[in-house]
Amino acid sequence: MIVVDTNIVSYFYLPTDYSQSVSQLYQQDSAWIAPALWRSEFRNVLTLYIRKKLLTLEQALVIQEDAESLFMDNEFQVTSAQVLALTNASTCSAYDCEFIALAKQLNVKLITQDKKILTEFPDIAFSISDFLKD
Repeated sequence: MIVVDTNIVSYFYLPTDYSQSVSQLYQQDSAWIAPALWRSEFRNVLTLYIRKKLLTLEQALVIQEDAESLFMDNEFQVTSAQVLALTNASTCSAYDCEFIALAKQLNVKLITQDKKILTEFPDIAFSISDFLKD
């Protein structure tokens, strides 16, 4: 079981330079979990794709539904105290700290390509390539 941030989810469902690596990540560990926040963040990504005419509304709805199915029973709440303590101890956003808080709460790895998270939380945050090396 691993926490994945919204960028990882985006790379899984949308064609990017990381899509192949994320598919390998999923093959290695398909038990993906995330804080409930991922839904709103992913909707923002899909909105950007719609506005840039890279996806239709109908395509975005199908992708969102597929992603929500992937995370069925795998979404968690984190407390404000956890998130604010992490923001106080770092320069990461509260949004990013939700993913970090969940990984710490469940004592699992967070997979991300976010350089700031990787730098500030090297004990729990791992890049796709570092995770795949294990």
